[in-house]
Amino acid sequence: MTRRLFEQILGAHHETGPRCNLSRKGETSIDVCREWPLTMAHRRLSVALLTMAVLTLAGTHGFAGQPTPAGEAVIAWHVTIAPTWFDPSTAPPQITPFGMLYALHDALVRPLPGQKMGPSLAESWTESPDGLVYEFKLRRGLKFHNGDSLTAEDVRFSFERYRGAGAKELQARVRQVEILDPLTVRFHLKEPWPDFMTFYGTTATAAGLVVPKKYLEQIGDDAFRKHPVGAGPYKFVSHKPGVEVVLEAYPGYWRRVPSIKRQIMKSVPEGTTRVAMLKNGEADIAFPLDGPEAEDVRRDPRLTLVASRHASIFWIEFADQWDPKSPWHDRRLRLAVNHALNRKAINEAACLGYCPPAGVIVPRVMDYALQVEPPPYDPHKAKQLLAEAGYPKGFDAGELVPIPPFFTVAEAAVNYLNAVGIRVKMRPMERAAFYAAWREKKLRGLFLTAVGNSGNAASRVEAFMYSKGSYAYGGYPDIDELFQQQARERDRGKREALLHRIQQLTIDQVMFAPIMDFRALLGVGPRVAEHTINSIPMMPFPAYEDMRLKDQ
Repeated sequence: MTRRLFEQILGAHHETGPRCNLSRKGETSIDVCREWPLTMAHRRLSVALLTMAVLTLAGTHGFAGQPTPAGEAVIAWHVTIAPTWFDPSTAPPQITPFGMLYALHDALVRPLPGQKMGPSLAESWTESPDGLVYEFKLRRGLKFHNGDSLTAEDVRFSFERYRGAGAKELQARVRQVEILDPLTVRFHLKEPWPDFMTFYGTTATAAGLVVPKKYLEQIGDDAFRKHPVGAGPYKFVSHKPGVEVVLEAYPGYWRRVPSIKRQIMKSVPEGTTRVAMLKNGEADIAFPLDGPEAEDVRRDPRLTLVASRHASIFWIEFADQWDPKSPWHDRRLRLAVNHALNRKAINEAACLGYCPPAGVIVPRVMDYALQVEPPPYDPHKAKQLLAEAGYPKGFDAGELVPIPPFFTVAEAAVNYLNAVGIRVKMRPMERAAFYAAWREKKLRGLFLTAVGNSGNAASRVEAFMYSKGSYAYGGYPDIDELFQQQARERDRGKREALLHRIQQLTIDQVMFAPIMDFRALLGVGPRVAEHTINSIPMMPFPAYEDMRLKDQ
């Protein structure tokens, strides 16, 4: 029904009194006609007509005609879901928390299906010619799950509250967040910074996710993590620590009404158990599987094995390389580790051949990544380097702590190191304890880690190579200087050259022992009609609102 037709019909049934003054506030609301002395029949007709008009106008937002959410999907996670993952303000430089954050929350700009960086809560954004001002226009009518309106004030509050990965860099470079009106917000930078949108609009950080200011100030941070409220496709229902998180479809989500009514996120650290749940129908998707479990899924014709294409990579960190008293201060020993690793065999054992061996810790799918071959597997060269460093019979190198739950990679690395005389023992840790120890710089000697958040080479340099990075154990002056140079360089070609130089220096210094670009292997059960894994570039998690079950 068109606006003019609606007015004509109302006018035909109300010959006396003023004509109805219809005004569209935003795009969907209308003013209800008043003051006519309606008969009961007229009132009924008016209500019917108004209902038809509202439904018609609602259709312009894509909600009319969408199926009502139905059914229940169970996703088995490889980790214990932490309450801190309900709050974007402290997100670490890891991809895993975004699997929960993007279900509950939304950002001004973020990775969307088919887009590395798409407009989400913001319908558009602009950059000033001098690179100093970024302006965002919010969509009209946005609501949080509790009914509060989402405005520019919430955007500024969320940014100023953020303390997670990349926070120091953002705070050092953003001079002011200005509110022009409830739907318009401007970020003023201290100097041009070409990576502002990378840090603010991708999973490089969670600084762009928006939380409700009024609600948070009423209940406080601790209570918010117990009962989070966001603006994402699913709203929080309940959390049993160590067991499960229950989410329910939010019908007011701007992009579309989710197809599945309820998502249950279960914490199932054991890979064999996750696979068993897929087979007996207790789970519909199982998040990352180690090689043997993934092979079990691949052999079952009822199940589907999907390899992610996200920006993740494994490497061994030499935490003590800056300590002159540590053996790892000797570059030759670090190089020996690199030659001792048979990356191709590790890929086959842990990743079924899906994970290409790596020569640098910036994933090859990222912008500005240096495309370089990994060090060759050469155990003879590794032993020769050990002898040159004064260890012809090898040496006891203590413990190697692996990131849970990727123990197949760690076991293979330990075996290859032991084979050349670098004697290490694997010491498993619980995942939350591992991340806490890493963040607090308490992991020493050797440890195996992996990182999967997106961004570009500069965001990876900032977190792990730059000496002031939140997860860096140290750095080198030449790398620090180049990092500062590239952060100011707006010419793409020149930035790429600087970032390639930084990555080459980490190779020359043997700062790390890269192992392989990680492709998460996920199992999908027979009830799933559309899993949407890999629909969002560089993300291992589904677009939850687009998932569908076969019985829907």
